[in-house]
Amino acid sequence: MKTLQLLYKVGLRELQILCRNRVYLFCMVAFPLMVMVFFTSLMDDGLPTEMPVGVVDLDNTSTSRSLVQRLDAFQMSKVVAHYPSVNEARRDIQENEIYAFLYIPKGTTENLLSGRQPKISFYYSYTTLASGALLMKDLKTISTLGSAAVGQATMRAKGFTDAQIQTFLQPVRIDLHQIANPWTSYNSYLSTMLVPGLIMLFIFLISAYSLGTELKFGTSKEWLEMADNRISIALMGKFLPQTMIWLAVVYSYEYYVFHVLQFPHQGSPWMLVLLGLVQVIASQGFGIFAFGLMPSLRMSMSVCSLWAVLSLSMVGSAFPVMGMDGALQTVSWLFPLRHYYMIYQINVFNGYPLLESWFHMAAMAAFILLPWLVVRKIKNAMLTYVYIP
Repeated sequence: MKTLQLLYKVGLRELQILCRNRVYLFCMVAFPLMVMVFFTSLMDDGLPTEMPVGVVDLDNTSTSRSLVQRLDAFQMSKVVAHYPSVNEARRDIQENEIYAFLYIPKGTTENLLSGRQPKISFYYSYTTLASGALLMKDLKTISTLGSAAVGQATMRAKGFTDAQIQTFLQPVRIDLHQIANPWTSYNSYLSTMLVPGLIMLFIFLISAYSLGTELKFGTSKEWLEMADNRISIALMGKFLPQTMIWLAVVYSYEYYVFHVLQFPHQGSPWMLVLLGLVQVIASQGFGIFAFGLMPSLRMSMSVCSLWAVLSLSMVGSAFPVMGMDGALQTVSWLFPLRHYYMIYQINVFNGYPLLESWFHMAAMAAFILLPWLVVRKIKNAMLTYVYIP
């Protein structure tokens, strides 16, 4: 009973601090909600559409013009300029006015009709990875369609049936299935990594900040006395109100993306509840651990910022971890966001049972338990350290 009373007193004190200090309001509620709305609305269409491309059509025949019209009809591409030479088109692609251009040399149609093999070139910029990959797909398709159209017309003139033409042009029919994200929506797989990653960044920072300010404002001894000098009670009472607020933010995010925006997911609602819980508590555990290692407001928040930013690169959503250097593959396991992302991929996105991600759940449990390694150092810092700006 006494323990519960102490927890209540420390928790009530923390609630009063949260209400007085506007930093908590902005970093725990306002900024996470802004991040949530910003990223999900930024990629609202799922894929970038009508990206500007150019055309260098030196052939200028009905066949070449038909190719250009088909390219313009694609969802990803929009023909915005025609150039008299490759040099002018290359200048615009270097100045980022267009992302790609199609080059049709003079005599292309004549060579096609006479059975010779013409060469159609397309150039695309990989400065922006998404636009480069998507436009390369469109340009490659339009090049294939051009040769197929001429071949179809030639074979019809020779008396072949449509079935024979189809067999000749496409001897192997491809049946393509994109698992879990058939729309190739960037929003579905980027927002589900970026938004939780940035929320975890805020949790790291606030956890270290709330402990560091006890030293900065000289209230650390008062805080411990209120918990009967029991550091475990002091920490639990301090972070319990923050945990409730963070859980409300995380569950609001999950409801928004999975129920309002209808992001694809195969896991049960209880899996989402568990994922949000371990995300919050593991992030708090890392923030407390960072402060325990370096009981300094400035240094602990710097470490938290660095670790959170690096985790966005090491998570494996944009560049797979298995393609990284061996040392980096090992280091990737030290980031909570990596394990969060793997649990999300295995249990939520693909719907496998929790047992399939046991290793990552164990890693998140390890992050939750990290503060116990430095709890005595935190107590010693609160009683003896002097804040140095």
